[in-house]
Amino acid sequence: MGMAKGRLLLRGWMQRNEDGESGQALVELAISLSLLLLLMLGAVEFAQIAYAAIEVSNAANAGSSYGSSNCGYAGDASGISAAAAGDATLSGLTNFTTTSSMSCKCSDGTAISCTDNTTCSNLHVVTTVTVNTSATFNPVMHIPGLPNVVTLTGQSVRACGGD
Repeated sequence: MGMAKGRLLLRGWMQRNEDGESGQALVELAISLSLLLLLMLGAVEFAQIAYAAIEVSNAANAGSSYGSSNCGYAGDASGISAAAAGDATLSGLTNFTTTSSMSCKCSDGTAISCTDNTTCSNLHVVTTVTVNTSATFNPVMHIPGLPNVVTLTGQSVRACGGD
């Protein structure tokens, strides 16, 4: 009796597929899976670019952290660049550049020269370090419609911690 039931199931399956729709589900699956794969590749590409942008931004933060840790380091452009480059370790980043600047102002907001501390009279001098980083990122996958190379920038501004 088990064999007869199997033949009935097989015959029912064969009859259902004789109406011309035998490959419809397979075609729908192929189209759906290709669209899903394309969507997943786009998400991976976007995630890689976002991670690289975080790396570039964190590198600017590392440079400004070094420059503001001691007011004597605020003008050390090579040390700030080395700190930033040491933090940007992602392999896809190219053309990594760091620029830094320092500015001074009195505690009342009046801008002064960083070499002239006498202008503020009885006010406190605030030294600020600004670090800008820039890099290009070449994603592993190149999806049509998305750029092949992305330029990423980061900036960090910190007040000097003291001498």
